Amino acid sequence: MVKILKNRRFWKWGSIGFLSILVLFLLGGLFIPSPLFTTSYSTVVESSNGDLLGARISDDEQWRFPANDSIPYKYEVCVLQFEDKHFYHHPGVNLASIVRAMVQNIKAREVVSGGSTITMQVSRLARGNRKRSLKNKLIEVFWALHIELRYSKAEILKLYASHAPFGGNVVGIEAASWRYFARDSEQLSWAESATLAVLPNAPSLIYPGRLDDKLKQKRDRLLEKLLEVGKIDSMTFELAISESLPEKVNALPNPAYHFTEMMNEERKGQRTRSTINSVIQNRAKQVVRKHQRRLKANYINNMAVLVAEIPSKKVLAYVGNTFSIDSLDHGNFVDVIQSPRSTGSILKPFLYCKMMDDGMLLPGMLVPDIPIRFGGFTPMNFDRQYNGAVPAEEALARSLNIPAVHLLREFGVAPFYSFLKQTGMSTLYQSSDYYGLSLILGGAEVKLWDLAGMYASLATILDTYNNQDGLYLSMPFTPLIWHENENAEQGSELKQPVVRSASIYSTFKALLEVTRPETESGWERFAHSKRIAWKTGTSFGFRDAWAVGITSKYVVAVWCGNADGEGRAGLTGVSAAAPVMFDVFSTLPDASWFETPVDEMDSIEVCSESGFLPGENCENRKTILVPQGNKIGVCRRHQRIHLNAEQTHRVNANCYPVSKMVHKNWFVLPPSMEYYYKRENVLYATLPPLMPGCTENQQQLDFIYPREWNRIFIPVELDGTKGKLIVELAHRLTNVDVYWYLDDDFLGITKNIHQFELRPEPGWHTLSVSDNLGNILTKRFLVVNP
Repeated sequence: MVKILKNRRFWKWGSIGFLSILVLFLLGGLFIPSPLFTTSYSTVVESSNGDLLGARISDDEQWRFPANDSIPYKYEVCVLQFEDKHFYHHPGVNLASIVRAMVQNIKAREVVSGGSTITMQVSRLARGNRKRSLKNKLIEVFWALHIELRYSKAEILKLYASHAPFGGNVVGIEAASWRYFARDSEQLSWAESATLAVLPNAPSLIYPGRLDDKLKQKRDRLLEKLLEVGKIDSMTFELAISESLPEKVNALPNPAYHFTEMMNEERKGQRTRSTINSVIQNRAKQVVRKHQRRLKANYINNMAVLVAEIPSKKVLAYVGNTFSIDSLDHGNFVDVIQSPRSTGSILKPFLYCKMMDDGMLLPGMLVPDIPIRFGGFTPMNFDRQYNGAVPAEEALARSLNIPAVHLLREFGVAPFYSFLKQTGMSTLYQSSDYYGLSLILGGAEVKLWDLAGMYASLATILDTYNNQDGLYLSMPFTPLIWHENENAEQGSELKQPVVRSASIYSTFKALLEVTRPETESGWERFAHSKRIAWKTGTSFGFRDAWAVGITSKYVVAVWCGNADGEGRAGLTGVSAAAPVMFDVFSTLPDASWFETPVDEMDSIEVCSESGFLPGENCENRKTILVPQGNKIGVCRRHQRIHLNAEQTHRVNANCYPVSKMVHKNWFVLPPSMEYYYKRENVLYATLPPLMPGCTENQQQLDFIYPREWNRIFIPVELDGTKGKLIVELAHRLTNVDVYWYLDDDFLGITKNIHQFELRPEPGWHTLSVSDNLGNILTKRFLVVNP
């Protein structure tokens, strides 16, 4: 009976003791942190196919890469053979190994073996790699048991591989692989994997040129064990032991410096699989390096290139600036792709496209190109020449400034400002009134990143429409994509698009006609040449040179200049940026051109000379495809005129018999346009003179400059003297005398070239001109104080 009671008492207290130990064990697990490691990691940026684009050191100055998804097979085999053969079969602690280690240490009278499993080593690393002692060993055992309950074996092995020390400030297999062997861990040989497997056991052995024999002995012993257990064959073994050890610590690859810097700001301490194509990135860098030598001769030190894919909008190449050892004093660390710069003419296609879409513009419609002044704004063409009138598509292709300002004035600054914001231009920090008409000529700034995204969105809209049966997306203008797991949020189908594909196609068609740089001359004669719609821009003072090119597959955007804003003569989009853009395109695969969105286009007749819808007096007509919804009026440039029988003079019924008249339709421009237009268009026929004795209301005189007479500001000359106002007049006829009067005071006579210098005092004045045929033109104007 007593024996039974003793057994019951034993089991009772034994159960209580066991449960107490179990409770203490479970409660003790609460003091083990989760996650185990709270250390900082290096920022790691990879290409779309896994190549290393760059890395930045962690906050604690360690090269510690975030853990990869898997452990390389060769390294796993090596580290398990060396550190823990029974890793997959013990609960975190291997009692046999601990007992064996104790016996070895007692015999050697020093610590020669720790008997730690990989799980216990993870515990020690998580606790800060504290000094080895019996107390810490027991804690490591306790932690290891809990770690085995929390994590799978694969996860534990990844924790070890990514936090093991590999000498110096190198932590983890990934960082060690790149620092010592300059390659990804998946590409390591058996010898290299064995080297990294033995290194955490004695990380001080890795020092190129020192202690190589000890490290090689440890490595080769491990390779012998692999041979013995059948993990490698004899040939592999012989080749492996013949491999040399690392001779230096390698610098990490850095083919996308500025992109990596951006990722370090946005995703610090993370591993990022980007959309960058390493092949295209390296080719773009080579193009930049080639042109850097060319431009540097003109003290143009900086350049940026961005390549994106259509329709995914994935960034394929990101070269944020020139970068070489001998040019680090020119702002080369500045990421120009993310830096706002003056737009120059690079936004003109967006105005052309939107006006086409709103039915306010036809491709061949004549737009004025004469001297103009709007308040204090006096736009000039780049070549400081005037064409009188030019077709809208030609004005876009030639990037003429004055026609663009006329079009923006007609469309409205505020609507265009709003449209640019819709397209993704994030740098419009001021109101539309602040920019005014200068918005189309560089009055605002844009980032190359935004600009490439804006053009890419246009191409994507057109591509989506053609390939998705007329589909329009509710969010067509979205930023470029740089992360492989990121998708463009373009929304669902929308019936009323921001801008239609037909208008985009018409704009791209106009941009195909842009004259290429000299290195690309004659391109249209070669069938294999890429069809590239492209546009350049040059900011005021030759500070920024832009070029953007579009195919159905790619968008290439280029900026050239100086990061500090210094202008250089000759720094233009055509001469500096365009050659870079075309060279980048030459490295990309060919792409077919966009399909014509015929369902959104109408076939209409237009007047061949004016580009407007033909009126009753327009004889020469042609048929073109334009976006539906055209609102352009009929041509008013053609007049029905009456000539004498010899067709030498104009006549009318008051001075010539109607029966003898010859009636003709005549293309007539206003005098101010005609003055310049006839210089550039030799086939333009001016109106025959009026027969003496006949009178008509046809305007013969027109002021070319100034065009705005409300308020005229005359600046003081540099020497302090009163400035002058130069007035220029156009006359339809040649060899006529023009008489000039200011406030009824006679000034003088001009012939053929009608210009006069005026020096009026502040206040109101009246300028009158008349010719010897009796035609009179008068302007009243106000001169304001300088």
